Amino acid sequence: MTSSKWFRKGMKNGIPIAAGYFAVSFALGIAAKNVGMDAIQAGYMSVSMVASAGEFAAIGLIGSAAGILESILTSIVVNMRYFLMSVSLTQKLPEDVSPVHRFLLPLFVTDEIFGLSATVEGKLHPAYTYGIALPSISGWAAGTVLGVVVGNILPAWAGNALGVAMYGMFLAIIIPPAKVDHFIGLLVALSMGLSFLCSVLPYISKIGSGFRIILLTLILSALAAWIKPREVE
Repeated sequence: MTSSKWFRKGMKNGIPIAAGYFAVSFALGIAAKNVGMDAIQAGYMSVSMVASAGEFAAIGLIGSAAGILESILTSIVVNMRYFLMSVSLTQKLPEDVSPVHRFLLPLFVTDEIFGLSATVEGKLHPAYTYGIALPSISGWAAGTVLGVVVGNILPAWAGNALGVAMYGMFLAIIIPPAKVDHFIGLLVALSMGLSFLCSVLPYISKIGSGFRIILLTLILSALAAWIKPREVE
């Protein structure tokens, strides 16, 4: 397919993500307003960062009047998993893709955008990821701004309930490939179980969530590559 067709396909597939992002970022906007951020500040944060856990952590740090260095280091740790995702996606790009795309693509990586991009058959055309990102990031930023402007009109339980949409998106990304390859479904179930154990076990639960995700990703990826290696196309 041409670049324009890949881009349009990405936009079409990104619309459900945009709807889910809008719901989740609405709650983010409410939290941002509660620590004194205005719509412009919160909107800029969402456009430039595009990370739910990272932004909620940043808002918490702002609310507690944390220092700049502490805020930067915390954001790096919480968002470190995107580094691994970006490296994975750049390996999926065709060999003749320019370095510009290899550096630009990671700027649009989120959990859901990575999930859709990684499940493309064969090589990944960067236009597909850009197409997913356009409605997704727009929905994320719009929800954040609207949450700041009118969020406090909603009762607290309604704002919290909006976060359920994120889990629906994860299921929509995970279930189709798991139906085709049961090994993927097994890895998903194993990762969920290990993630829960790491959050409750002594000592391990004291490790930051960002580092726990990185460790589990490396361990499970290495295990999957060892048990069921795939030939390089």
